[in-house]
Formats: sequence, C-alpha cells, structure tokens
Amino acid sequence: MNINNIPNIKNTDSGNFFLLAGPCAIESEEMAFQIAERLVKITNDLKIPFVFKGSFKKANRSRVDSFTGIGDVKALEILQKVGKHFNVPTVTDIHESSDAALAAQYVDVLQIPAFLVRQTDLVVAAAKTGKVVNLKKGQFMSPESMKHAVQKVLDSNNENVMVTDRGTMFGYQDMIVDFRGIPTMQNYATTVLDITHSLQQPNQASGVTGGRPDLIETVAKAGIAVGVDGIFIETHFDPANAKSDGANMLHLDYFEDLMTKLVAIKQTINKF
Repeated sequence: MNINNIPNIKNTDSGNFFLLAGPCAIESEEMAFQIAERLVKITNDLKIPFVFKGSFKKANRSRVDSFTGIGDVKALEILQKVGKHFNVPTVTDIHESSDAALAAQYVDVLQIPAFLVRQTDLVVAAAKTGKVVNLKKGQFMSPESMKHAVQKVLDSNNENVMVTDRGTMFGYQDMIVDFRGIPTMQNYATTVLDITHSLQQPNQASGVTGGRPDLIETVAKAGIAVGVDGIFIETHFDPANAKSDGANMLHLDYFEDLMTKLVAIKQTINKF
C-alpha cells in the first residue's frame, strides 16, 4: 500500500516512518482535541506523516464493568471533528461487521483488532467500504499467517491494506516482539509496529491489563532500526487516569523527545 492513499496525510516525502498515534479510547471531545493538537504540532515540526488514532468503543474488555465508550456515534463524531479541524486522517477500531459501514462515514482508516483478525466477515466488511484497512496481527498468530488476512482484503477488491504487529503472547501474562516478523510481513503489505500494545501484560488477576511503558523507547528504537514502515503509539496527558490501557501508554509530555530520537535513527538509516 502506498501511504499517499490515506486521505489528507502529510509529509510523505520526508523519508520518515509514518505514525498512528492518539489515545486508546475517545473519552471526550476536549481530551481528543488536547492530544491531537500536541501530536499535530510535533509531527509537523518533525515532518512525520501522521494519522490520529482513537477507539470509538472498546469491545474487548476483561470485566463487564470496564469502560467501553461514551457512545458510538458521539465518539465517531469527535473523531470526524478532529480530522476536519486539524486536516489529518483518522483511524478507529471496529469489532462487528455492522461497525464497518458506520465507522467508514467518519474516519479514513478502519482497524481490525488483533483478537478479531481471523474473522472473515469482519475483515471483508471493512475492505468493502473502500477505506484503508489496518490488520493487527493476532497475539497467537505467526507473521507468515498474516498473508491470508491480507489476501482477504485484496480479494475484496481493496488494495489499501497494511498490517500491524502488536506483540506475541509469552506465557500467560506477557508479550514479546519478534522482530524477525517485520520483514516477513513486509512481503505481504506495508507493516506497522504497535509499540505500546506490544508492552502489555494482559490477563492480570485484577482484570486490569498491566504494562511496561518504561520499555517504549527501547522497542520503538529497535523497530525503526529494523526498518518498519510505520509505528503505532497510544498516548495520553494523564495515563494514570486514562479510562483504557493507561498502564502501557506513553505520557504525552515524553512524545516529542521520543519522536526526535526516532527521526534521527531513521535519517541515519536512510544514508545507507
């Protein structure tokens, strides 16, 4: 996939990786705009192609009392407002086939969650909207198996597909990134590395997912060094009080410093 096929994406001639970033979930219009404003400024200053990310609902929760969203249409309307106000593309997750047509009215990229990437009806529904489709690799899947998920999109007459590695289960409560999978998946589609979800520690006894945000910089640097096409990072101005995935999000205050370091690595690689 050519990333120029993502509507309104900027800085594609900079030679940088592209970035999908934003909060885990849309909590309010104020929070979405506060995060987007910072990310847009940082990515414009550093010439990073940028897509704003936010989930309009969270269907995969450990407990029934976990936060799932502020209302589907309300959250999607906020994503649409962010996209129009800052003139940037937007991406959100979908969980059911019926979500595809709904979300496609508001965002530019439809993302298939890792747990659901083998659900053919869901993948095909996303593909048939004509939107760019981001397939997250299942934590239980090999990199090689992602070629079949990609083929489902291609067979639905949609060539705008990318894949995202978000780590592989390591035992019951930990994740690892097998960087050998990046060049493998690049044989099938444009490939992204999801930094923050790769550092989750799921299945905790409390029912609240843990994480290792202290390793975000380490994994991100490694991903750029390996040559990944894009990176995915969830960020928040107050991770400790975020309503979803706060344990593994990057604090917004640290975002510019990390991006500056990653751009420097990418520019060095580009010389060879």
